[in-house]
Amino acid sequence: MVAAPVRRFLSFLSIISITTLTQAWIPRHFRGRPKGGMLGAPRTKFRGNLPSEMWFDKQRLDHFNGADIRIWSQRYFVNDTFYKDGGPIFLMIGGEGTADPIWMVEGAWIDYARQHSAICFMVEHRYYGKSHPVKDLSLDNLKYLSSRQALADLAYFVQFIRQKFNLPTNKLISFGGSYSGSLSAWLRAKYPFLVDGAVATSAPIHAQLDFKEYLGVVVSSLATTGEKCSYEIYMATKTIYSYLQDKDDRMKLKEMFYLCDDIDANNQMDIANLFTNLAGNFEGVVQYNKDNRAFEGAIGTNITIDTVCGIMGDESIGTALQRYAAVNKLLLDTYFQKCMDFKYDKMISDLKKTNWNSSASEGGRQWTYQTCAEFGWFQSSDLVEQPFGISFPVNFSCSQCADIFEKEFTCSAIGANIDDSNRYYGDYGIKVTKVVFPNGSIDPWHAMGILHDLSEDAPAIYINGTAHCANMYPESPDDNEELKQSRITISNLIGKWLVS
Repeated sequence: MVAAPVRRFLSFLSIISITTLTQAWIPRHFRGRPKGGMLGAPRTKFRGNLPSEMWFDKQRLDHFNGADIRIWSQRYFVNDTFYKDGGPIFLMIGGEGTADPIWMVEGAWIDYARQHSAICFMVEHRYYGKSHPVKDLSLDNLKYLSSRQALADLAYFVQFIRQKFNLPTNKLISFGGSYSGSLSAWLRAKYPFLVDGAVATSAPIHAQLDFKEYLGVVVSSLATTGEKCSYEIYMATKTIYSYLQDKDDRMKLKEMFYLCDDIDANNQMDIANLFTNLAGNFEGVVQYNKDNRAFEGAIGTNITIDTVCGIMGDESIGTALQRYAAVNKLLLDTYFQKCMDFKYDKMISDLKKTNWNSSASEGGRQWTYQTCAEFGWFQSSDLVEQPFGISFPVNFSCSQCADIFEKEFTCSAIGANIDDSNRYYGDYGIKVTKVVFPNGSIDPWHAMGILHDLSEDAPAIYINGTAHCANMYPESPDDNEELKQSRITISNLIGKWLVS
């Protein structure tokens, strides 16, 4: 059993984030990486050959040190099916995971490429997937992993493809979702002479240490089924706290929730991990509620807010605690897991591994480092009005940064890193034009995004009833009218940018 991954740092993540998630959303304690704002793979009926991987073998390791001339090979993909001479370049930016070539033939951006006769490129983010700039993931080597280096990679890559593919003056539109959506906006902000427009979907623009608002959106989203869901979660949580005080009751909890180990009531880090994992059962369902991201044959995508809240409201199952356990059992069974691993030391041990063959290298160690060094976005239990308990405060996340990297990553030090990121990128006051910011009301990450127009040239699109990166996925008969209109609006904006 893989140890429970670190408290869900992003995301963003994603996510976030044009990445392979062959099992769609998986609760954080079921897999060896943190659950961020990641953008998963779209549902597809495509049966042809996917574009082959290609390599940019002269990417710079350190763009900010002219004396460092080391280079490495970065992976990318190309689809020129819809391209006509003089057409635009569409650049899909990879995020905190493996770049998945299915995005080269599926998704809303492919529809836009067809409409606007674009050539499509997708480039993998340094340190993720097969794009390995260094020999391992030691702390010393992670110093070259940052969003700033990634943006410089993109600038260098754009210059490379313009020359290699004879596209010297073609206009360029960047795309991204979740963290890579942030990169899309920041690329336009920092390199406006290279990028003519940007789509920044579900993009967290504001970095923040204590992302307590995440649970606030989760609670609001659960409330779309009525108030009973959150109330029953609260009652279950209250019972768990009571059971933790008694040895026999702790054994009952172990049996009811199929825990991999006995509960040590004196180990507060284990207790924090237990509560964060139970909350994660609901957080992930909310974040990806009813989206259209599943591969054919994917599992878990039919588990929605209605599903989990239906269980919490079904009194025939038993007490609130028994219903809470039933939700956990549903997810364990769905993802073929025998038990829930909540031991803190196992999690830390997994994420301290530095070789590229470890489970941590799938993205968990790298994204954790980025959140500690740049963004925070620690989804804590510090919000008062939420039903999941008080056992995973923001200090719990800061402790993980210190324990994984054996560095003085205090909350104060991480906060200083976050302040620096907000100063560098502009925070909510980012100065950009020709960027659109779509966000979904169900997606907890919208709390860190741009929800109101920055200007006529930098509009926000707030899509009621939709989840994380919903507008990026292929059309579905179940899409609501606002989601359908958002795709039309984005295409129209792209058309406007291409002629202006």
